[in-house]
Amino acid sequence: MATISQRQGAAAAPWQTHEVFNQAPPLEGIDVFSSNAPLVEALEREGGGWARERASALGRFVGREPQQEWGRLANENKPVLRLFDRYGHRIDEVEFHPAWHQLMKMGVENELHSLPWTSSEPYPHVARAALYMTAMQAEAGFACPITMTFAVVPALRAQPELAAEWEPLVTSTTYDPRPIPAAEKGCAISGMAMTEKQGGSDVRANTTVAHALNGGGGGAEYEIVGHKWFCSAPMSDFFLVLAQTDLDAPAPSCFLMPRILPDGTRNAFHIQRLKDKLGNHSNASSEVEFHGAWARMVGEPGRGVPTIIEMVGHTRLDCVIGTAAGMRVGVVNATHHAAHRSAFGKLLIDQPLMRNVLADLCVESEATTALAMRLARAYDEAHEDVIEARPPADSSDAQLFKRLATAVGKFWTCKRAPNHAFESLECLGGAGYVEESGMPRLYREAPLASIWEGSGNVMSLDVLRALTRSPRSLEVFLAEVEQARGADARLDASVARLKQQLTDPSTLEQRARRVVEGMALCLQGSLLVRHGAPAVADAFCASRLSDDGGLEYGTLPAGVDFEAIIERSRPQA
Repeated sequence: MATISQRQGAAAAPWQTHEVFNQAPPLEGIDVFSSNAPLVEALEREGGGWARERASALGRFVGREPQQEWGRLANENKPVLRLFDRYGHRIDEVEFHPAWHQLMKMGVENELHSLPWTSSEPYPHVARAALYMTAMQAEAGFACPITMTFAVVPALRAQPELAAEWEPLVTSTTYDPRPIPAAEKGCAISGMAMTEKQGGSDVRANTTVAHALNGGGGGAEYEIVGHKWFCSAPMSDFFLVLAQTDLDAPAPSCFLMPRILPDGTRNAFHIQRLKDKLGNHSNASSEVEFHGAWARMVGEPGRGVPTIIEMVGHTRLDCVIGTAAGMRVGVVNATHHAAHRSAFGKLLIDQPLMRNVLADLCVESEATTALAMRLARAYDEAHEDVIEARPPADSSDAQLFKRLATAVGKFWTCKRAPNHAFESLECLGGAGYVEESGMPRLYREAPLASIWEGSGNVMSLDVLRALTRSPRSLEVFLAEVEQARGADARLDASVARLKQQLTDPSTLEQRARRVVEGMALCLQGSLLVRHGAPAVADAFCASRLSDDGGLEYGTLPAGVDFEAIIERSRPQA
């Protein structure tokens, strides 16, 4: 028979059929930098410790509204293309939700787009990497224009007068999305338009043509006619564009094309449509046509690919850093859920098999973070070589390592991301498959970095190209890896196998993915053995460098210290 209180409760709330319990509490108010021990340690280790408090302040900020609301709102309210105004004038504008602009403002004000080019502190690339990795835990989409604005500076410097005009604008800490001349705003966001329908990654197959207006050559004015199959961030203030010249140049040239001309009129830069993408919904990607668009050449005629390659290298660096950020989001959500959800009489985090899965995800995340931060230091060291003109600057050890390790790192870490996101999602069970959890957004985003700026095959062949053009780069790469020689027999054996794989050039192209995979694993293993927590390094070597691991996450050998690995990586909240 029901008690009086039960009858009263039923009368007061007849719709209440149950009490909500055994659910993880909201993960709110976390300092997403300071709670990320592998990143905190890497920032200090790689020379950017001066930025620790700055990164923590950003981490505290990101853990509130940006992570809880801005990313979700920017994705649920996709960009909308407005081709015409109400009177029929062509405007080619992309309309964004206010949350997008809040994310962009956060990125610009925190110098995610400019710090290495403006800071006088040591290892600014390392500091920026920590800030970027922290901010991207709110949302990945806004990182595309932030990265391109960051990466455009080395390309601009190929044409000093253009760098003098535009570099102060792209390094400004003001964000202003209005479609007016960049000089009038005092700031600028950069985009990129390289690939075409018929060529894709083969940009030498491009058919877009640039006609000289005043004699041609570096810095000169051109009119460009053609199309681009992918134009990233079409709302940007200017774009780097590849086009063939009418001077019989042997290859495409690079051009700077503003969206709004200096007199305030719109350039003949016309958006055909926005891409309907698998993920990255907050960010606009487009197909565009140029109908006599005004532009200026950057660098020498026919040298467009070498001119833009430094920009590409820096965007590839951000692919690795961004992948580390995505993996961190997966680990945080999976471990937090498991620490508060019970099943079959105990918390998920205490279930032996779930501990295996969680620990494996933590190991992958930490290995990727260590690699991303080491790469960032390589960019600092290579930049210093150029500044100090250490002879020969273009073939210094730092330059060679940066060039090779970027391609190796991008291939491997980005390939690991989609399954990492999926396994993280699965740790939440059915709740992880629901949009409200945020995990589907993470999963849809995960493949992008592997495709953007060079797919898996392109990156593998790029590694072979680097080895062929600069044979000493392998020596430099192995010297980095072998700093851990003798510390772990499994790593030593893997390095020996890698060297053996490189001895038969006749089949190297067919085996390129396998070789690059081995290079990446040896580099990650070396970093963890030298600098990582012992439990993490042991688990990595056991599962990635020997026969003790399986093909899926959650197949670590039984002797691994699961608890130490998980506790090191999960948010304490």
